[in-house]
Amino acid sequence: MNWEDEGYLLSKKNYNENSIIIEIFTANHGKCKGIVYGGSSRKQKRIIQIGNKFFFNWKAKNEHKIGYFNIELIKPISPQFFEDKRKTTSILSSVTILNSLLPEGQVNKKIYLLYEDFLNKLNSENWIENYVSWELSLVKELGFGNYDSKITNFGIKQALNFSKSLLNDNLFAPNRIQLPLSRHILEKYYN
Repeated sequence: MNWEDEGYLLSKKNYNENSIIIEIFTANHGKCKGIVYGGSSRKQKRIIQIGNKFFFNWKAKNEHKIGYFNIELIKPISPQFFEDKRKTTSILSSVTILNSLLPEGQVNKKIYLLYEDFLNKLNSENWIENYVSWELSLVKELGFGNYDSKITNFGIKQALNFSKSLLNDNLFAPNRIQLPLSRHILEKYYN
């Protein structure tokens, strides 16, 4: 098995002395997991940041075995916001939510495009409104509810509370998953 795709890094953890296991969200292959040889090297650590966009080449003996990734950075997203705690927290919150809720190997093109749109608008003045809209769109795409796409600054706190309730009651709690700490922190910025 071999495929190529682009996507975003959702998580990473050490595998052995030189390698890491990453989980990614791709345009045409959904959420996937694999090993990156040399991923824990000093050079690779700088670019393998949560939220960054990569080109992935995945290889495995068969589709039911863990594969190996060769990766190439397309766009460094996370480093742009290291000085902005709110935006960094929103990236961490979003990748943790995606990683927790999306099934492995299932293509979710609309969710991918919604997520990419949110990341592309992180430099805008109303980025938090875009985050809230993304969360509500995710809830809708996962099969829960409708919403008004016009979100005012006044409604950010209520919208974050609303989407948290939907996510927690319908997706996280029934699957015995905790809502990400980064999501709680993001909400506290607007209390």
